[in-house]
Amino acid sequence: MKVLRMAAKKKWRNTVAVGAMALWALAGCQVRADETSSAVATASRVAPLATPSETEPTGPVPDSLALTPLPVLPSVPDTLRQAIRQLHAALGPRAAELRPAVLEQACVGYLTLHPTGRIERAGLLAVADMDLPNTVERLWVIDLKNAQVLHRSLVAHGEGSGHLRARRFSNEEKSACTSLGFYRTADTYDGIHGYSRRIEGLDKGQNANAYDRYVVLHAADYASPKYVQQHGHLGYSRGCPALPPEQFKDIIATLRVGSLLLVSGPGLASRWLDGPAAGRRFLKRGWL
Repeated sequence: MKVLRMAAKKKWRNTVAVGAMALWALAGCQVRADETSSAVATASRVAPLATPSETEPTGPVPDSLALTPLPVLPSVPDTLRQAIRQLHAALGPRAAELRPAVLEQACVGYLTLHPTGRIERAGLLAVADMDLPNTVERLWVIDLKNAQVLHRSLVAHGEGSGHLRARRFSNEEKSACTSLGFYRTADTYDGIHGYSRRIEGLDKGQNANAYDRYVVLHAADYASPKYVQQHGHLGYSRGCPALPPEQFKDIIATLRVGSLLLVSGPGLASRWLDGPAAGRRFLKRGWL
């Protein structure tokens, strides 16, 4: 009898553990440590990239600092690839932590999008690498014509996307997740966060709801170096790429209406990452 009771108890523990893991895995970025009751209801609207073996279901823990390998973009002409390498070198030390593969994504998207009329500002590009830890200045604003980094700053990701690094992404309302993809900067306004700039998602299925979600560029105390010093990481937005109070005005002013922003991260897929089209545009007009 004792053996049977021990076996039944072990079976019950295993069943509970499996059920708890299944609930957590379904919840994705919609769940926090205090929100497990709503996980199943919202899980189908969020596409988590991390697997249960990569994160813990019991709340925020330090992420691995090993960055996600990026696939090589197909069919990028050698002439353009070499030009992007030269640009990266010319940007100097301020771009040392801007991964070449992320810069290539941004440049290919810029060259593909600009001739379509979806972006109006030539020679300007902003790129945020959300795979980098949020303790790193992972937003760059680049002058392509003069090969200069105009701004580099911290930038926050959504609370549903991860702890130190953004690992889960969603285009859905109330997901509190960052959305990957290319954005066009739009109008400015004064809102609950003060001076802000709206952005429009250009990738259907990945960030097209950004304007309606009020995903905007704005200042936040939790996106400051002081916050990092106090807490060891940035705070989290509801999906906005929030900026340091000391830098946000200059960055928003530089990214005038019609500028291009890439929010890059694991799993980025975009119709604008068109190597042949970007190569043809570069041969015809260069960065302008």
